[in-house]
Amino acid sequence: MSSKLSRRNFLRYSAVGAAGAMLLPSALVAAPQSRTRRGDANDTITLGFIGLGQQTMFLLRGFLRLPGVRIVAGADVYEIKRQRFEKRIKDHYAEAGQRVDVKTYHNYEDVLARPDIDGVVIATPDHWHAIIAIAAARAGKDIYLEKPLTFTIFEGQQLIEAVRANARILQVGSQQRSAAEFLHFANFVREGKLGKVSRVKAYVGSPAPPQPYTLPAQPVPAGLDWDRWLGPLPGNIHYNERINPPISLDPVVNESYWGEWRYNEGLGGGLMTDWGAHMFDIAQWALGKDRSGPVEIIPPGVGWHDFLTFNYDNGIVMTQEPYGGRGQGVKIYGENGWISVRRGGVDASDPSFLMPPREERNEAFETLPAHYEAFVNSMRSRRDPNCPVEIGHSTCTVCNLGNLATKLGRQLNWNPIVEQFVDDPEATKMLHYQYRAPYTL
Repeated sequence: MSSKLSRRNFLRYSAVGAAGAMLLPSALVAAPQSRTRRGDANDTITLGFIGLGQQTMFLLRGFLRLPGVRIVAGADVYEIKRQRFEKRIKDHYAEAGQRVDVKTYHNYEDVLARPDIDGVVIATPDHWHAIIAIAAARAGKDIYLEKPLTFTIFEGQQLIEAVRANARILQVGSQQRSAAEFLHFANFVREGKLGKVSRVKAYVGSPAPPQPYTLPAQPVPAGLDWDRWLGPLPGNIHYNERINPPISLDPVVNESYWGEWRYNEGLGGGLMTDWGAHMFDIAQWALGKDRSGPVEIIPPGVGWHDFLTFNYDNGIVMTQEPYGGRGQGVKIYGENGWISVRRGGVDASDPSFLMPPREERNEAFETLPAHYEAFVNSMRSRRDPNCPVEIGHSTCTVCNLGNLATKLGRQLNWNPIVEQFVDDPEATKMLHYQYRAPYTL
């Protein structure tokens, strides 16, 4: 950890994004190979996508609706997914009567090397997030990065440095930050209408199961570069279609389930990171704990704790447990009652706490364009979006701390200011893992 983000730099870079609308000092850094947009709403922004799986298919439906945006490139290590992406983009522009040259690549580096691309949308498995996003920042590209921000806490610290050192825009794919029900919920609590807050229930789901990867080995399908898919992960992890779901172009058959790398230890963080990156994010936002975090993390079964527990320095206690609503969500208790939120609505102890009636959404949450529009607007204004890199990192840190406490089976004491464990060498070693050669940050 000798290259770990120093306390001075952590505070410095946190301050840069503190208001969520800070003007980035683009003039201080020469953005290599890319133009830096400033304020011209009529100027077309060109984007490339990296990782062309199921999530990108949702993202496209949002990004393609934005005026002044052109998608011109994509990269993936699976040939059939490159073909699907290219067809989807070309069909869209042909139907709109527009001519756009679209190219796809096996290697993400080829997208970053193009001087005509202003920003990239990264929707790879989590273990690739940091490597690609840091390379994108150094190449002068603005970045829309899917959640969770990074695979490890150390990666997040390094990504903050790269984004700020290169004066890049980074929007984390935490779409709930741009959704009406979550905005109402967070603002209601932040404005003090609930009174003094004492307790939070954030239901996200379980961590990655603490057992070896047990899916049976299967032949790697034609057109999939499995070794490149693994990247920095150990090379002895074998292919199984549950990890990278198969698709077909003739007949058209898209993914019927989410890639299960996320549910296997060593490949993903389980529901703790998959949904925690959403619901812990909303809880910390409402509590005014963005860019901060808990000081004690206690796994279930330790002492009197029945649920994973996060204690904050102001006395607020957040538990990962069902909150009494439908699906994943957050419930906050204050001296004036309680309010809860989930995708699709807000519930409360008092009807006056509820949001005004609104039209029901009839499309997938990931396709709603508001969060993507916030990213594009930030690219033009050079001001931070509503979920910049520091916020994505603090949320991702909560998720990883929950997984680490569960894995170690004991309480962890964490200093969120300097981002270090308190007198805990064993936990400190788990801030990162050894990349497989030749991969580095």
